[in-house]
Amino acid sequence: MGLDAKICGITDTVALDAARDNGAAYLGFVFYPRSPRYLAPRDAAPLAARRGDAKAVAVTVDLPDMQLAAILDSVAVDVIQLHGNESPERVAAVRERLRRPVMKAVAIGGAEDLPRARAYAEVADLLLFDAKPASGDPAALPGGNARAFDWQLLAGESWPVPWLLSGGLTPENVAEAARIAGARAVDVSSGVESRPGTKDPARIAAFLAACRAAA
Repeated sequence: MGLDAKICGITDTVALDAARDNGAAYLGFVFYPRSPRYLAPRDAAPLAARRGDAKAVAVTVDLPDMQLAAILDSVAVDVIQLHGNESPERVAAVRERLRRPVMKAVAIGGAEDLPRARAYAEVADLLLFDAKPASGDPAALPGGNARAFDWQLLAGESWPVPWLLSGGLTPENVAEAARIAGARAVDVSSGVESRPGTKDPARIAAFLAACRAAA
């Protein structure tokens, strides 16, 4: 049946075209200045305009309404991804005020994090399960750290909204990770890079080929 895939942290036309032309369902643009994948809205706009049938996702971290609205004014965004410490109430407010589907990233370190994820499932349009950053690492980002969590934690779980598996995925392990977790959609960033912030079009193509071939 294959897997839907999001290629996140796109910064140039080579990566975007590789993702779009190989069937990515979502293209992620990171609006978080600490990330090596950061883009200013003026730089993301022409990339999002090339997205074709894929959905453009604005990846944000704890931004106020004014900054979120400024991104939407500049970039053709289909989905807002909230990847910070936004509360369920904040997720609901963003969805209501900005009139876009909202994807909420939930950091998973153990089974104790699943009840918190269920609160977000009540207010978000999609969930994204990512690995918790390394504890005590000041350089750790909210996402894109090439860390995986125990995929078995999601096995057998049922969610009322669509969800994506993220964290430490690569062309080599994505099919197995999705099989274990029961995922039908996945998200990758560092796993298709030649170095942080630079996407490798060959690895993007390989990742998406693995997604298409997944049982």
